[in-house]
Amino acid sequence: MLVNIWMRGGLYILLAIPVLIGVGLYWKAAPLLQHQSLISLLFSSKWFPMKGEFGFLPFIFSSVYVTILAFILSAPLCLFAAIYLTQFGKQRLLNFMLPVIDILAGIPSVVYGVWGVLVIVPLVADKVAPLFGTTSSGYSLLAGGIVLAVMCIPYMLNMLIEVFHTIPVGMKEASLSLGATHWEMVKHVIIRKGFPGIISAFGLGIAKAFGETIAVLMVVGNTMNITLSPLKSGYPLPALIANNYGEMMSIPDYDSALMFAALLLFVVILIINLFFRYFIHKTEKI
Repeated sequence: MLVNIWMRGGLYILLAIPVLIGVGLYWKAAPLLQHQSLISLLFSSKWFPMKGEFGFLPFIFSSVYVTILAFILSAPLCLFAAIYLTQFGKQRLLNFMLPVIDILAGIPSVVYGVWGVLVIVPLVADKVAPLFGTTSSGYSLLAGGIVLAVMCIPYMLNMLIEVFHTIPVGMKEASLSLGATHWEMVKHVIIRKGFPGIISAFGLGIAKAFGETIAVLMVVGNTMNITLSPLKSGYPLPALIANNYGEMMSIPDYDSALMFAALLLFVVILIINLFFRYFIHKTEKI
């Protein structure tokens, strides 16, 4: 009986944590929502805190742009690397790579940010931008996307490897015994059977990329900008909060504006996770 109470209590605490986070953020953001409509906050580009105007569109755009870039750069690489390591590579290679993946996952984000400043920013400024006949300071959405992609790789790759390891050996052997080539077996058995897990790994990568702060802050330029060019700078929501929280709190509603940005991040990541959970549920039924 006591053990049952403890287990239920732990479950309820875990369920209560995100609810309390959401309620706390909404409570702090409520003063801003009383002065400005949700539509104007989400779709306005006017950011003049001294005038009480807080338009989050440039920050939302930059966050989405950097996240999409990171996903495009990391998802195919992780998928093909996981397939090779689990289906084609030798066991020694996999045993060597697993600790490397764990090390990459454990590196602090500020170290990735420093690496981005020292390597990726000059690469974008000196090599990539001239390649397209333009100039760039290097501090850009592309630099942020590359750094984020590298940060997402160990999480997505580790999950994909685990997913492919859970597929029964009998299914693979049955496919090969029917005359399928090794690649046909991978395509029609491994990928199809592991599709829900693949989607789950991608969802985790997107959620991590959207909420990452320090590394992106150091390389993205932190300039309010709405542009389709990845060589221009941007200003994602996490960078906005990290750069300004604790400063200029004497401005009315400024604290509420930053808490609204945090609430927006919380809601978007929640929606991403719920969407991918629903998608996984639907694919598992097919």
